[in-house]
Amino acid sequence: MDYMGAHLAFKSRWKATDVDLCRHSMSFVLHNCIRNDFFVSYLFLLEKIPLVKLYALTSEVIDGEKQFYVRAQHFYQNVPATEEGMMGDFLELSEVDIEGSREFLKKFVGGPGKAGTACALDCGCGIGRVSKNVLLPVFETVEMADMMENFLIHAHEHYLGDDADRVETYYCYSLQDLTPPVKKYDVIWIQWVACHLTDKDLSLFLTRCKASLKLNGVIILKDNMAREGCRLDPDDSSLIRHIDIVKSIIRKTDLEIICTQKQEGIPESFVPVWMIALK
Repeated sequence: MDYMGAHLAFKSRWKATDVDLCRHSMSFVLHNCIRNDFFVSYLFLLEKIPLVKLYALTSEVIDGEKQFYVRAQHFYQNVPATEEGMMGDFLELSEVDIEGSREFLKKFVGGPGKAGTACALDCGCGIGRVSKNVLLPVFETVEMADMMENFLIHAHEHYLGDDADRVETYYCYSLQDLTPPVKKYDVIWIQWVACHLTDKDLSLFLTRCKASLKLNGVIILKDNMAREGCRLDPDDSSLIRHIDIVKSIIRKTDLEIICTQKQEGIPESFVPVWMIALK
């Protein structure tokens, strides 16, 4: 039966487990585990996916691993350290994305009451596509964070070229484990990686980022946004949320949404991309 797979997956969490544990008791446990990590998104997921098939979503430790995040790490081990790899084989959208990011960034950087141009942090940076084309042309220095060491090495040794000398620090961390230095950054850029965090960890990470901003600093979150509810990709553990769900998660932090803008030039057949500025 379907629920037995969930039962066995969570068996290590109990000192003693009855193999004949009833389906309703199992569902109650799963319900609470998933709700703890996906307190906004999980209700939408339950409309599409039976509860007993959602056990891999939770970031509860199972046999020493956090299943939701391990899936993502395994997925990216097979992604090449190239622009094509960073764009998921949709390289033709890179220039559109870069130009939209540049224009959005201009609204919040330079001038009275705006963010400075000393240092930016690129979160989920990959090989540094955003750092190279959006951040380094504006900021004196950049710091980069990604969970994949091979991406960071390729960025430093090849992709960034001479601009690598202006990268102060490379953080090889998943964002749920990253605590950026306090009051260091004028801009923190988070692109196409928020979808790899549970609701709970996204909220906590944004809160830590707020403490890392300088005066007038800005966080920019750019990501795919579902047209309604949530969309789960179990292969790479990405959870695409509707923008209202993302806003609901943000409201649980002390951050203020100062601007939202849809990325122009994305074909209608693709998932919409939105940019959200926070401070």
